[in-house]
Amino acid sequence: MGQVGQTPPPGYAWPSPPMVQPMPAMGQPPRWPAPAPVRRESLGEKLGKEGAGSRLLAWIGGAVTLLGIVLLLVLAIQRGWLGPLPRVLVGAGFGLALVAVGLRLHRDPAGRTGAFALAATGIAVLYLDTIAATTLYEYLPVVVGLGVALAIVVGGLRLATHWDSALLGTAVVLGCAVCAPLITQGFTPTLVTFLLAVQLATTPVQLGKEWTPMVWGAGIPPLLASAASTFALAKPGSWTNTAAAVGAGVVGVGLAVLATRRRPADPAALTLLALAAAPTLIAALFLPKSQAVLLAAGAAVVLLGVCVALRGTAGQLAGIAAMVAAFQATVTQFDGTARTAVLLAEALLLTLVAWRVRKDFALAGGLAFAVVGGLLAWSTDFPPTMIAEFRPWTSGRLAGACLVAALILAVSVALPWTAARLGKLGAPGTTMPPWVFAGFLALYGAAGVVLTASLLVFPGRTGFLVGHVLITVSWTAAALVLLVRGINVPALRIIGLVLVGAAVVKLILFDLSALDGMARVAVFLCAGLILLAAGTRYARLVAAAARPQEQGP
Repeated sequence: MGQVGQTPPPGYAWPSPPMVQPMPAMGQPPRWPAPAPVRRESLGEKLGKEGAGSRLLAWIGGAVTLLGIVLLLVLAIQRGWLGPLPRVLVGAGFGLALVAVGLRLHRDPAGRTGAFALAATGIAVLYLDTIAATTLYEYLPVVVGLGVALAIVVGGLRLATHWDSALLGTAVVLGCAVCAPLITQGFTPTLVTFLLAVQLATTPVQLGKEWTPMVWGAGIPPLLASAASTFALAKPGSWTNTAAAVGAGVVGVGLAVLATRRRPADPAALTLLALAAAPTLIAALFLPKSQAVLLAAGAAVVLLGVCVALRGTAGQLAGIAAMVAAFQATVTQFDGTARTAVLLAEALLLTLVAWRVRKDFALAGGLAFAVVGGLLAWSTDFPPTMIAEFRPWTSGRLAGACLVAALILAVSVALPWTAARLGKLGAPGTTMPPWVFAGFLALYGAAGVVLTASLLVFPGRTGFLVGHVLITVSWTAAALVLLVRGINVPALRIIGLVLVGAAVVKLILFDLSALDGMARVAVFLCAGLILLAAGTRYARLVAAAARPQEQGP
């Protein structure tokens, strides 16, 4: 230690002072240094590691061997080599031999890569041999064959769990699922049931391990096979195929619910939950109407229950799937004006649900139902020509149009209001286009209600003229109410002014040319007097509201 005040020798380097983070200002959270980003290895780096080539060769060899055994079975059937029983016995012996060699190799740490590949290949061979014995040669009843296949896959996954190898578990389910259609000679309901056995066998592993590739490998093939089986049959009344499709949906939803309760963000479980009902809905397309509606509605009810039971992303996906199933049930059961009215009513119901439980996906579903119902109404059930032109409509058609128009009015008011309450839509002064579009639809619906009601009360052209007079007068009266109520509410004031403009445009562009006689005189007099009264009254209210501000405190 040098003495205080001693001069350091030439070339001496003073130590750097320690880095001190500046203290944050009062009330500010402390600033911690951002963690360094985790660098992921590229594919080339992974392949360049020592031992990567041997692992890759082992797994490729196992896949090629499995495919060769499948091709050998198919060729033996085509050319009549051996008999059915020797083929089954040879396949079982070969599979057991591969598993035995894999178990022996696993004792040596250097041979475990080959052990995984051999064990996965052997288990897949045993599984495919069981399918052949059940479906091709009928040595085993279907129930017994399914039980044996389930036991084989459970044993393979138990081995993967014991060795703690997610790669082995994934290879087992993929080897069984990918090659099974070659044995069953296409996509059939029987194939779907065997694939469901593979998926059910993964249940204990899913509850204890987060092996996402294995879950995908076990869950996606039954759904695809069920859809392909339905399109391959393409005929109504196939209850075997329908039962397989329902089974695929039930198993998929059930396992997804179990997995998401333990791991709410599991991507594989969420994917299966979203897609599980697809085979059932596809199968319903090929059933008679009553059965198709029952199947789709049942799927909607089950998924709605799952939506209520689960939270977060899982509940939202179940709710979206339930809305899709409900939409299919609706369009299958109803047609014509009834279909349009029910879709709009469901849109209104979903909007109210979104407001009550504050769920964005319910609001999106209400918007989707409203768009479809609105397009149907615009094109067939309540077209613009119904307002613009007088035609001798029947009472039934007018009543249906009146109901549809009322629902359009209700949905046009409820949707933007709920979206604003949920924070998805700004005030009319900041986001004008959505509000203007909703206001146009609300006016369209309100005009339809007034006009169709007038035609029902006064059949013929008289009802048409009276209806349009009432439409213009009601718009101006509503504008007066909104302006009066909107003295201190900018949104109501804006809507009222827009409504005044709409009434004036209708007066000039439509009423002046379409109406005649006393109807034209009445509509101009009534609208003009109301607008005069509105202007006078509104001016007084504005002056009264401004007077206290001028006086000041």
